[in-house]
Amino acid sequence: MIKAKNIKKSYGDLQVLKGVDLTIQKGEIISIVGKSGAGKSTLLHILGTLDLADSGTLEINQQNIAKLSPKALAHFRNQNIGFVFQFHHLLPEFTALENVCMPAFIQKQNESAARKRAAELLDYLGLADRTQHKPTQLSGGEQQRVAVARALMNQPSVVFADEPSGNLDSASSKELHDLLFSLRDDFQQTFVIVTHNEVLARMSDRRLEMEDGVLVK
Repeated sequence: MIKAKNIKKSYGDLQVLKGVDLTIQKGEIISIVGKSGAGKSTLLHILGTLDLADSGTLEINQQNIAKLSPKALAHFRNQNIGFVFQFHHLLPEFTALENVCMPAFIQKQNESAARKRAAELLDYLGLADRTQHKPTQLSGGEQQRVAVARALMNQPSVVFADEPSGNLDSASSKELHDLLFSLRDDFQQTFVIVTHNEVLARMSDRRLEMEDGVLVK
């Protein structure tokens, strides 16, 4: 589903990615580990189309990302890609339900249908009684589950997660990890996860290590 070949990226004189090759199949859970500064988040942002490579090719669902205009790329990202970050980035003035609806509202989907799907996702994630709560009224683990629901809102081909359990206590981390695998088992959802959490990395279908800008065995 994802094919990245010879991805390179520099910031000024600093070469962060030095030629990354990676293929990901539908329904896989991939963890990328490595020391800070190895290039993990940079790779994740490029694979997620939040940043562009200096050279190399990236295909997602047989779409060559480099051939898309900025507007077309934004539309493609909204339709095909979900994101979960270490810090939830929920909008504080909106309820959990409204936060989950945001990707659908951006896509100008029917509001009633969007709210129905958001409610179903929150119910699946064990938050049926928290839909009208604002982020400050939720625990860290609950906020992260809202962020997962938001990432899933538009039924993306792949969800990219950058340290998704990095800001959670051990119990909430385990809940989140179990949730990711339930989503894969129930919906064949693909996840690409950057993590320092070795428990999550070992649970994944593949644990890839990044070192000095390249993936190593």
